Amino acid sequence: MTTDQSARSDGPPRSLDPRSRWIDLDGPVHYLDFGGPADGPTIVCVHGLSGSAVNWSAIAPLLTDRYRVLAPDLAGHGLTESHGRGTAVAANRRLLHRFIQAVPGRPVILIGNSMGGMISLLEASAAPNTVVGLVLVDPALPFVAARPDPFVAALFAAYTTPGIRQILMGRRRRLTPEELVARVLSLCCVDPARVPTDVLAQHVEVARRRLRFADVEREFADAARSIIATSGYPPGRAAYVRRIRMITCPVLLIQGARDRLVPVGAAVAAARANPAWTLVIMPGVGHVPQLEAARDTAGVITDWLGSGGRRAVQAAAPHGS
Repeated sequence: MTTDQSARSDGPPRSLDPRSRWIDLDGPVHYLDFGGPADGPTIVCVHGLSGSAVNWSAIAPLLTDRYRVLAPDLAGHGLTESHGRGTAVAANRRLLHRFIQAVPGRPVILIGNSMGGMISLLEASAAPNTVVGLVLVDPALPFVAARPDPFVAALFAAYTTPGIRQILMGRRRRLTPEELVARVLSLCCVDPARVPTDVLAQHVEVARRRLRFADVEREFADAARSIIATSGYPPGRAAYVRRIRMITCPVLLIQGARDRLVPVGAAVAAARANPAWTLVIMPGVGHVPQLEAARDTAGVITDWLGSGGRRAVQAAAPHGS
């Protein structure tokens, strides 16, 4: 059932654009099908905290000559309302797994950014026969001893502290969709002006539609707390490290050199701990290289898929095992 978002919120809203698709996984899940050859390997792109499928709109068209590219909105993000499914990392990992089973229905290569990189790592360790390759774009990795960006540290602390969180969320609700998107991009990009105008407009449209959703603030806070619990607190961090060590598929780790949210040191430490991984540090780029430097990022990805990631491409093809 398809309905206009302005009329009701218990079903999928009217299509965002021709790429927009819906599937029922204990509730509506929105995703974008960017196209690509039906008989080619499938790439599933996984966005980060407060992101959505349109986070991949700049880079996906640069990959669809050889690969079918899909991007879901995780629960509590984009146009996918949670409907009780939970928005924490573990819940969205399970939702991603169901999406892979239901939509491509065969082994995939995951490209994950930020929280989406964390979820992709956890899915690869839990379902090694389903995830045959990983491209991690500034993923949320186990914390390392590094000086955090003061603003980012204060922001995460505030959003996970009752009382202060309500004040910040109240201010957030008063922002226009344009202001909200601009604030997020100013935090994630070195130069937000590098984001293509049409892609920026897609982000504003998603933000506008989300204004009518219920429980956005609580769901955001739940997701943020789960990231910190997984990567920063000792029990969660130790379990996360163990899960990462279980991964056997090819892995490309891309890191923006000027990322304010994930320090470069975390990527370097992860690559040292996992010497089979390929690490590429992109100069002059922040937390979302796929938006800020889409062509360069696509070049890094396609080069790796033709070399170190070739085994993943073969396994993700329809004839792959």
